[in-house]
Amino acid sequence: MNIRRLHFGQSWSSILQICLVISLATAGCTPAAPAATVAPTLAGPVTLNVMTHDSFAASQEVIAKFESQNNVKLNFIKSGDVGALVNKAVLSENAPLADVLYGVDNTFLSRALDEGIFSPYHSMLLATIPEQFRLDPSDQALPVDYGDVCINYDKGYFTSKGLAVPGTLEDLLKPEYKGLLVVENPAISSPGLAFLMATIAHFGTDGYLNYWKGLRDNDVLAVNDWETAYYTNFSGSSGKGAQPLVVSYATSPVAEVVYAKDPIQDSPTASIVGPDTCFRQVEFVGILKGTQQRALAEKFVDFMLGTTFQEDMPLQMFVYPVTSGTKIPDSFVKYAQVPVKPAQLAPLDIDRNRDTWIQAWKDVVLK
Repeated sequence: MNIRRLHFGQSWSSILQICLVISLATAGCTPAAPAATVAPTLAGPVTLNVMTHDSFAASQEVIAKFESQNNVKLNFIKSGDVGALVNKAVLSENAPLADVLYGVDNTFLSRALDEGIFSPYHSMLLATIPEQFRLDPSDQALPVDYGDVCINYDKGYFTSKGLAVPGTLEDLLKPEYKGLLVVENPAISSPGLAFLMATIAHFGTDGYLNYWKGLRDNDVLAVNDWETAYYTNFSGSSGKGAQPLVVSYATSPVAEVVYAKDPIQDSPTASIVGPDTCFRQVEFVGILKGTQQRALAEKFVDFMLGTTFQEDMPLQMFVYPVTSGTKIPDSFVKYAQVPVKPAQLAPLDIDRNRDTWIQAWKDVVLK
């Protein structure tokens, strides 16, 4: 036997085994290729649904500011005039169509509160709003803006006729103003309802119907809506209407200047702002019960009461901001008139009697 060969063979076998072990160990210790890095996925914006009346407006940059700050998409659901808006919210109370409702005013406030569609929100910003606008002590409906419904007149007509502008509600019964006034149906129109409230506040529940009989005898014209009254019948807007007096807003003269085709230095219209001739509307916002976006809804209410939205509002909806210290546009200061003593009725009285008053008006004026 070749001893050297035997040992060589054993040594070679051992070496192979050792190499195999080392090879396997080395392979196991080799660093794995790094896994691909996955970028985190950002959640998309949440939708906040806001029910409003048809006249709601806000500038795009203001809306975009709230959306970007809160990673939210605002979806505005326009729902008709204030009466239709409240009805829609009441009918959908058990399955709310929105998270927030804006646009209920003091003529429908009590109904909205009685129906329990809102959830209270004691916003810190309420401290910046005068008490005269805070008509809901429970803070279910928070005031956002106000405006006065007044009789507007065509300056050129009265100047050309040498006719004095009526200064009181009683003046409108005089023969020289026969057929000169157009009003809106209070059963359909918000300004029409506000003017009816002004006559009730001034003449009382025992006297307002006699006043309307007098207006009917003096050929008052009643149409369904503000758009028809202002843009078809009123001579001061289109210049083609037959009536130089129209129930509109104390800020309508501002709009005449802002939206004039050609720049003008003065408004062709103005408002009658004697005691009780105007009715003050206050509009509110509230968080609807059942919202799944409570925190965002609170932020949006605060946004509406904050400086950015309050300063944007006048030239968007031609209303006044309620927050103290808000800058008012120069055009409002120059062309709008603010009544010293607007007519007022308690929201609860309006709620209890609104339908009765409207039906009585229809029986007198539309028969």
